[in-house]
Amino acid sequence: MFTINQIKEAHSKVKSGADFPNFIKELKQIGVIGYETFVADGHTIYKGEQGFTLQTEPKYTQLEVVEISNKAQFINDLRNHQNGKTDYPTFCSDCAASGIVKWEVNLQQMTCVYFDKAATEILVEKIPNA
Repeated sequence: MFTINQIKEAHSKVKSGADFPNFIKELKQIGVIGYETFVADGHTIYKGEQGFTLQTEPKYTQLEVVEISNKAQFINDLRNHQNGKTDYPTFCSDCAASGIVKWEVNLQQMTCVYFDKAATEILVEKIPNA
């Protein structure tokens, strides 16, 4: 199974959302089938075959996720990030300000789903193949 060090190595190459497809490709190569990232502190739970999971430590100081989501603002911030205009910490802060509590990536279906505090799907995106 994969290790936290393998995940960190793949993630170290991500400078903006524009790098996301290559990150996904590397995760798939090491055996990750999905993951959940939590905006409040940046920890992620990575999932592998046969119920295997690894959880990372928090990545930053706790962010306050607003109660009411703002889908339009979130989509604007996401597009900026995907176009390389913001770094990862900025994107996480933007998510918190737009009410995004987490995102779930499914590498078998190649989707990324963003959720608010009420567990409502705010956006479902198809992940482009790298």
